[in-house]
Amino acid sequence: MARLTLRIDFDQDRALGPGKVRLLELIGETGSISAAGRAMGMSYRRAWLLVDAMNQTFRLPVVEARGGGAGGGGASLMPFGAELIACYRAMEQETQTVLAQRVAILEQSLATAVQS
Repeated sequence: MARLTLRIDFDQDRALGPGKVRLLELIGETGSISAAGRAMGMSYRRAWLLVDAMNQTFRLPVVEARGGGAGGGGASLMPFGAELIACYRAMEQETQTVLAQRVAILEQSLATAVQS
């Protein structure tokens, strides 16, 4: 079954897509950039760089990280981060709904898989 993937390119260096949004969701669920990254199969550094990029992309903070130490660190999804997730997921659903018929036409036009 075909699926659409929504990626928003704001400019050459700033974009938002399903991976970043899922990372935000997992940070909200786990309270940890590290745990969210692990759940997605990525290093803490990669997850942190993505969070940092999102925090720099938008005027309002998306995630707030707390440094480690004796009490341990963590991360909180900020109110704008939750709004960003909701907005992206709504856009994703709207895209699926509007384009479902056209995707079905393309799917029906696919060649059969070639056996080797």
